Amino acid sequence: MKIKKLIEKGESANIEFKQNFSREAIETAVAFANTKGGIILVGITDSGRITGTSIGKETLKDWSNQISQISEPSIHPEIELIEIDNKTIVKIFIKEYPLKPISIRGRCFKRIKNSNYQMAPSEITEMHLQSTGNSWDALPARDNTANELDSEIIEEFIKRSSDAGRKKFQIRDSHVEILTKLELIKKNQPSWASVLLFGKNPQSPLTQATVHCGRFKGKTTIIDDRLISGSIMHQVDEVMDFIRKNINVEFRITGKPQREEIWDYPLDALREAVTNAICHRDYSELPDIQIKIYDDFIQIWNPGFLPFGITIDDLYDPLHTSKPRNKLIAQIFYDIGFIERYGSGIQRMIDECNKMKIPEPEFAEKFGGFSITFKKDMFTYEYLSGLKLNDRQIKAVLQIKTKGTISNQQYRKLFNISDRLARFDLNSLCKQGILEKFGGETGRNIVYNLKRKKRK
Repeated sequence: MKIKKLIEKGESANIEFKQNFSREAIETAVAFANTKGGIILVGITDSGRITGTSIGKETLKDWSNQISQISEPSIHPEIELIEIDNKTIVKIFIKEYPLKPISIRGRCFKRIKNSNYQMAPSEITEMHLQSTGNSWDALPARDNTANELDSEIIEEFIKRSSDAGRKKFQIRDSHVEILTKLELIKKNQPSWASVLLFGKNPQSPLTQATVHCGRFKGKTTIIDDRLISGSIMHQVDEVMDFIRKNINVEFRITGKPQREEIWDYPLDALREAVTNAICHRDYSELPDIQIKIYDDFIQIWNPGFLPFGITIDDLYDPLHTSKPRNKLIAQIFYDIGFIERYGSGIQRMIDECNKMKIPEPEFAEKFGGFSITFKKDMFTYEYLSGLKLNDRQIKAVLQIKTKGTISNQQYRKLFNISDRLARFDLNSLCKQGILEKFGGETGRNIVYNLKRKKRK
């Protein structure tokens, strides 16, 4: 039975258990309507134990009326009685509401995993804009005119988009006509996207449209600091200049005409993260974007949670739906080649880190925003020496970083040692969490690779 299988899986983003119908059940109904819909099962404990309930059709009608009357706009649930294991439970099905958000006495809720959360005013505004097909950056910029846009930056955009092969413009069209066709200007009124992209001084009045970069020694000592302002179209390159200045690069001779540059982190992945932060941040929030460079990791944080309907888990799906918070800015970034394909940036970051054999980037929603953390390859000679490994083990780990794997036989030949000593060394590296086995517990097919952090 489908319902029984749902119960066995436990509570989730679209399943809630309630032992009795209550105010919390109505809040859950609102949260489901504001996200992707869901099912409330009454007569089941939080742990999934079926206790059942004893009610009639009139009670079902009363519950339906309570949900409809207290929600604004009104939710109309589908309610039915279901028999399971000789016990009666109630199934309340809530559809995703097309025009969001739904409120309950002035409060709006959203669903994250198996919990309901009250939404902040900025989230309510953004949800309403998204549900009507709009975005904040498309709203008219009050007290701004087209005269306050920088013609040189507009010309730069026209050239970049043409060079990228994404847009072609008529030579006879004026700047205002071009931006009007792109919906960046409406009725001679520039949008906030126009101000951020092409304004002569975007930080007036949007003082928050900046990127604060810092290089730290330890956790608190700042050894380099820069506040980047101006057009957000230029901020990406300026941030990358700061990052390159404050991370290490190794030059490797490969026989090619130019030396190969080996950076602490993949620059393409960092650029993708910076572009995402600038493109998708919530510009209605006052904090600036913050980029913190530490000795062993870089964290990129921007105001604003993920767009509604997208979760952290969704990001790992290469086919996840793209829901840009700032639609006009995202389109311009795509036109000039900053964005290759909507929804593909996260996977490119992951691929670049895997290619470089460093930990995958970590994504999190915290402190009222979204962060991406890149961790440096920890398996350096200095780090391994500090673990009191022997010389054989250190050399083996450094070789695995370039070769990919090592077997017991290869380890023995490399150091001219016995099978017993090789197994001792390799098992010790596994116990310390540096290596992991592949191919089985015993046998010739076993190989050892660096142990990477498992994705949650």
